[in-house]
Amino acid sequence: MGFIKAFTGALGGSLADQWKDFYMVPEGLPATAAIFAAEAKGTNHGRGANIKGNDNIITSGSKIIVPEGTALITMEDGAITGIVAEPGGFIYQTDDANAQSIFTTEDPVGSLIQSTWEKIQFGGQAGAQQLAFYVNLKEIPNNRFGTQSEIYWDDAFFGTQVGAVTRGTYTLQIVDPLLFVKNFVPQKFLTQNAPVFDFGDMDNDAAEQLFNEVVGSLSAAFSNYTNDPSKGNRMSRIQGDQMGFAKSLTDAVEEGYQWKTGRGLQIVKTAILAMEYDEDTKAMMKDVKRADALSGARGNSFMQQSVARGMQAAGENGGGANMAFMGMGMGAAGNVMGATQQPVNQGMNNQQQAPASQEADPTEKLIQMKKLLDAGVITEDEFNKIKSELLGL
Repeated sequence: MGFIKAFTGALGGSLADQWKDFYMVPEGLPATAAIFAAEAKGTNHGRGANIKGNDNIITSGSKIIVPEGTALITMEDGAITGIVAEPGGFIYQTDDANAQSIFTTEDPVGSLIQSTWEKIQFGGQAGAQQLAFYVNLKEIPNNRFGTQSEIYWDDAFFGTQVGAVTRGTYTLQIVDPLLFVKNFVPQKFLTQNAPVFDFGDMDNDAAEQLFNEVVGSLSAAFSNYTNDPSKGNRMSRIQGDQMGFAKSLTDAVEEGYQWKTGRGLQIVKTAILAMEYDEDTKAMMKDVKRADALSGARGNSFMQQSVARGMQAAGENGGGANMAFMGMGMGAAGNVMGATQQPVNQGMNNQQQAPASQEADPTEKLIQMKKLLDAGVITEDEFNKIKSELLGL
């Protein structure tokens, strides 16, 4: 039993021109269809026409098309009897013991299929009736994930736990159709007149299970990403690095549910549509933004501008006394702030270190410090410390 290669290359209407009956992929399938029965065709003015519906019967000598991006699997009594995983036209034989029963291309996916076939191949002679199914090997789009409440993970950058509500989509691919059919597809999709196994069908319990497993892996996926030094340990990069996050999600799903090794499935790409961080995480992110803004030369420039704005506000709101304060200039203000870092009596014993503090009246300096406090240049604690030092308290 098995398949004999009839031709490869472009698959157009030539098969219908030359052969009276053959099997091929049904028309009108959605992009999210994963497994579907081969449909028997006949000729109609030299082109294919459906004459047998979904009988799912393949007999010796039948011709069958395997389009690009699909694999063909034949079954009998629930057992897999053959597989073709390369595009082309093939003749099915049940009485030729030398006919090949598997074709695969020389690529990683083909190697996976060949390895699995070696383990599960059907040992007996197939009967007259066979069921034939196509498996979609292309990326299957628009698989959704989302959380109704916050998920939490340990974040290396913040050094604590962070949380967010998120939603998005991912594409998945069947990389081993034998494992997929043998270990995951429910039996109702592998019988005569079986319905299409569609990941986009809301009533498909198997697809819903995958959704739940992806949601259950999101916390680990975010943790994998943000704790990976090569990603910079910054969760803000996730939405701009969809391929990197897809790898983290794939690893998390594989670790938790063995998609690839147990079911022949793999996540290929992700698209995060929204992330809404919880309030604590938002507050930490604001602090990080401020710290980033105040680092390096940009931080020095920002601080100088802040001091200048505070001094300007003091001058505008305080009348002539404040204008006198403005006249001190940035250098004088710096001297005043520096002088407050030491007790007054220490400054009196070191004339070269702070001569201005010896000559100035403590009351005048206190007024100046109050203006700095009102302008927001110094804090309340700093003002109280300076006041204690000036008054000898």
